[in-house]
Amino acid sequence: MALMSYSHAAATALGDLMRVDERVIALGEDLGRGGVFGQYRGLQAEFGTQRVIDTPISEANIMGAAVGMALAGLRPVVEMRVIDFALCAIDEIVNQAAKNRFMFGGQGRVPLVMRMPIGIWGASAAQHSQSLEAWFAHIPGLVVVTPATPQDNHGLLLSALASGDPVVYMEHKELWGMQAEVDTSEVIALGSARIARAGSDLTIVTWSRGVQPCLDAAQALSEAGVSAEVIDLRTLWPWDRDAVLASAARTKRLLVVHEAVQVAGFGAEVAATVAEALNVPVKRLGAPRIPVGYAQVLENEARLSADKIVATAKGFFK
Repeated sequence: MALMSYSHAAATALGDLMRVDERVIALGEDLGRGGVFGQYRGLQAEFGTQRVIDTPISEANIMGAAVGMALAGLRPVVEMRVIDFALCAIDEIVNQAAKNRFMFGGQGRVPLVMRMPIGIWGASAAQHSQSLEAWFAHIPGLVVVTPATPQDNHGLLLSALASGDPVVYMEHKELWGMQAEVDTSEVIALGSARIARAGSDLTIVTWSRGVQPCLDAAQALSEAGVSAEVIDLRTLWPWDRDAVLASAARTKRLLVVHEAVQVAGFGAEVAATVAEALNVPVKRLGAPRIPVGYAQVLENEARLSADKIVATAKGFFK
């Protein structure tokens, strides 16, 4: 076990893989200086500019090159800086990486990890604060990963690189400095949720930066006599239906919480699945359908908070 930040945990996992597999490379903007959040710190100095590649500012070019590299037998890790910029490479992601294995009868594989930091980034406004995980969960052929802790950012990155399929890997922009103990020997299976807190009266399902405010809300609810179970999905595709259904079957209530806009968010998929299978009451809590504002008062309207989660959860018990 070692104390690591969220960013250091990812850099450690990537570095360890690069040492044992020369097919693993990284490409994107500013990787030589460690990346925007330090998630590549020290890697170019160790592996050189041929394996940790600084690219021009052209997301379509970066992603297109990476898809070609993957088809040629490499295992590229592509840095999009923030998910907002990945929209410039949407054709390469959706029409090339995601569909190649299907369209060509499995003759080609695209073992590609696309790092797209998601979420609100303080005072960064509408074009740098989006959570678009539902977009990519909707696309057949893509794996979607949303680590919430340093441990998960280490273990899930290992699994993403080993999966053999194109993985949309969504780290949260405001989690990079989070520190915790990391067991570097633990590999976390894709599609495996984590019970972050056990409970018996209500199931709260969340992911990414939503985990901590949900844990804070669960603590506040416990003081009001409500025992809430918090499940961190960790991956959105595949997602752990069995864990969620088992929990909701026990608690008889489900609340899905995410920072993304509530309208058509991935929470709707979770809520509908549980409602159809169990016929239990479900609620969703996400951001309003507004761009994230620059001013703090406007930004706060889009942010999750324990108070908002508690207020929504209490609606089950009126």
